[in-house]
Amino acid sequence: MPDLKSLMPADNFLSSLDIWIVLFYVVSIFVLAQVVSRRKAGEETTSKGYFLANNQLPWWAIGASLIAANISAEQIIGMSGSGYRIGLAIASYEWMAAITLIIVGKYFLPVFLKNGVTTMPGFLQQRFGPSVKYLMAIFWLILYIFVNLTTILWLGGTAITTVTGISPLTALIFLGVFALAYQLYGGLRAVALTDIVQVGLLIMGGLIIVFITYSKIGGDAGMVGGLVTVYERFPEHFDMILSKDSPFYKDLPGIAVLIGGMWIMNISYWGFNQYIIQRALAAKDLAEAQKGIAFAAYLKLLMPVIVVLPGIAALILSPGLEPADKAYPEMMKLLPAGLLGLVFAALVAAVIASTASKINSIATIFTIDIIAPLNKSLPDDKLVNVGRITSVVAVAIAIATAEPLLGKLDQAFQYIQDFTGFFTPAIVVIFALGMFWKRASTAGAFAAVAGGFLASCFFYLVSYVHKTPVPGLEALLSLPDMPFMNRVGWVFWLSLAMCVIVSLVVPNKREVSTLTLEGVSFKTTPVFNVLAVGVLIILIALYAMFW
Repeated sequence: MPDLKSLMPADNFLSSLDIWIVLFYVVSIFVLAQVVSRRKAGEETTSKGYFLANNQLPWWAIGASLIAANISAEQIIGMSGSGYRIGLAIASYEWMAAITLIIVGKYFLPVFLKNGVTTMPGFLQQRFGPSVKYLMAIFWLILYIFVNLTTILWLGGTAITTVTGISPLTALIFLGVFALAYQLYGGLRAVALTDIVQVGLLIMGGLIIVFITYSKIGGDAGMVGGLVTVYERFPEHFDMILSKDSPFYKDLPGIAVLIGGMWIMNISYWGFNQYIIQRALAAKDLAEAQKGIAFAAYLKLLMPVIVVLPGIAALILSPGLEPADKAYPEMMKLLPAGLLGLVFAALVAAVIASTASKINSIATIFTIDIIAPLNKSLPDDKLVNVGRITSVVAVAIAIATAEPLLGKLDQAFQYIQDFTGFFTPAIVVIFALGMFWKRASTAGAFAAVAGGFLASCFFYLVSYVHKTPVPGLEALLSLPDMPFMNRVGWVFWLSLAMCVIVSLVVPNKREVSTLTLEGVSFKTTPVFNVLAVGVLIILIALYAMFW
């Protein structure tokens, strides 16, 4: 076996065996993506096939792909960094997401699938007309490219650089180009049907790093002894609900993680987010989609074990880290040859899968919601080509802007939450009222979006003035410096009030909604009901244990 280590930079931590394992993964997953993308003889490429996998995804592909799209560098690297700084409390994002998925499966999917919804901007057109659709389509494209895609590539590149020693730009280009090539031919089908392999590798790699790091801490007492040692030395890092005297209360403001703004963040992300919900919209039928959602909920319950616990272990194994997002890569360095390659391949798998998902959804929104309506004569094969070109452009932009946007941040995961918090309250308002309140008008939707954004900006300005006094704005100091999660909750209620009031005052002059609840059933199968109750019981037990 050739010594590949000699070809790597001097500060590379991978052995030759590790490098061969990673190369085997890269080649295998690329080949698998092309195999599952193959079309039957004479079968033409269609936009429905490329962007929605011909509505043939099975439940296991839906569930795995939901997690693969969600768990990437910003989750593994970012949440490990937050685990290092804050502790287990950051796991609320994962655990509360599990019950959110159940809600999405029971109440939102039936409406979407009954009305033939293929994209989230498309839903808004059905309900409020093209103006709201175009506004939100442009917003989502900006969000996905400049926040989500850049964050995944930057944090994934950071991990690769830390372990291999190659330059950050080289790492960014590798991740972006490979994720692009991996799904460029097959679209969503290539992404979703390979994600079960990606997620399996992610879970196995995560459990390995947890076992090794805590066993190292525990010594003769093993992994359990390591967990006990960490808990005894850093008990505050195992508090799920932070008290007001915690230095991180503003990130996770106590009980608000259970009854406040986190619900709004989670519902927006899991219910109305194109690159997440697109998998469920590509299901064979509603029952299959709901089983996939429930499968994903159980995987979410497991995620804190593999993305938060390594960060907490770093408190003992790598104290004094700056920035905190180095915690996971530093823990990887402790693994022996072979296992390091496997865990590193799992990290790369997570980044590639999530990047490919973002790329596909960016292409879907731009092609289906912007280009197709503007040029209705474009044939299907040309629409697919537009999607592919869009994918290439999106990746190029993300690679170019990743370091300028994120290079100086300590916790990139919090950056994502802070930025999206400006918009998510209004998104939840217009979707929820759009589905369940017939009198919600187009003017009301615009009022919710504009008012919600301005209210978020105002609360952010208040917080900024508290940190950095600005001449002429001293009066704002009389207002409370509100944690961003509480801000999200307040902005939601303000956006809701604005949408209701404006809808009543300025109703639609003519009927624009083609959305219907007629024939929509919210009755779920016994299997889904049992799984949902199981999620609830596990959550109650977890919060009772670590409150």
